[in-house]
Amino acid sequence: MKKRPSIAYPYLIWSIIFIVFPLFIVLYYSFTSKVNGATVFSLENYKTLFSVDYIKVFYRSLKLAFLSTILCLLLGYPIAYIISKMKTKKRNIYILLFILPMWMNFLLRTYSWMAILGKNGFVQRFLNLIGITGVNLLYTDFAVMLGMIYNFLPFMVLPIYTSLINTDNDLVNAAYDLGANKMQVFCKVVFPLSLPGVMSGITMVFMPAVSTFVISRLLGGGQYMLLGNLIEQQFTTAGNWNFGSAISIFMMILILISMAIMSKLDNNNEEGGKN
Repeated sequence: MKKRPSIAYPYLIWSIIFIVFPLFIVLYYSFTSKVNGATVFSLENYKTLFSVDYIKVFYRSLKLAFLSTILCLLLGYPIAYIISKMKTKKRNIYILLFILPMWMNFLLRTYSWMAILGKNGFVQRFLNLIGITGVNLLYTDFAVMLGMIYNFLPFMVLPIYTSLINTDNDLVNAAYDLGANKMQVFCKVVFPLSLPGVMSGITMVFMPAVSTFVISRLLGGGQYMLLGNLIEQQFTTAGNWNFGSAISIFMMILILISMAIMSKLDNNNEEGGKN
């Protein structure tokens, strides 16, 4: 039996203190309630979680996260594909320009969209100029989804780009030699080989999209309650840490299920490629 390297112990201790232990605290709070000042074991938090009002919040959060992930994929794949076909020096410059906004503070980037979509913003002025009036872009589902796509699109592009530049060109050339056209090469060779990047991108976009609260608060005007906003409200405003912990655990389960599905699909694709 191999001994665990001593260098791994600091990381193990770090994980226990800052990951496992806090997780158990949240789990403990989610299964307890305050009754007459005493802490008792209770499933009341999870019962409340499945009331009609909160189910609507779950549905809205999952819907916006799912749509923003799909749109990020539809936009991100062509961008990653085009950049991957450029010369090395040129594509490095484009990738740098693409991720440059990520160096800016997340909150500041979201605030900038409030100025762009607001009543006196560039988009509103342009619409008024061409005769379209009475259109409210800010504080809508559209604004929230636009903020998600803008902030999370790089997380879709970069994994796909990495998969595409690591694609074996000999396989692509072999497909052309066998008489395949460009569309057939893309559908039968390039896209299947890039699926690991696609799966990673979907996971990296969906996870923050379903849990975000800053975007929905600023661009949704606080009138679009999502899971992230609900958790923040319970911990900071309502002071109900027990219910907030239950929502956090439930959201974590949803994310883990999504990751398991993505991993299963990725494994199936790899097995299909080997056969």
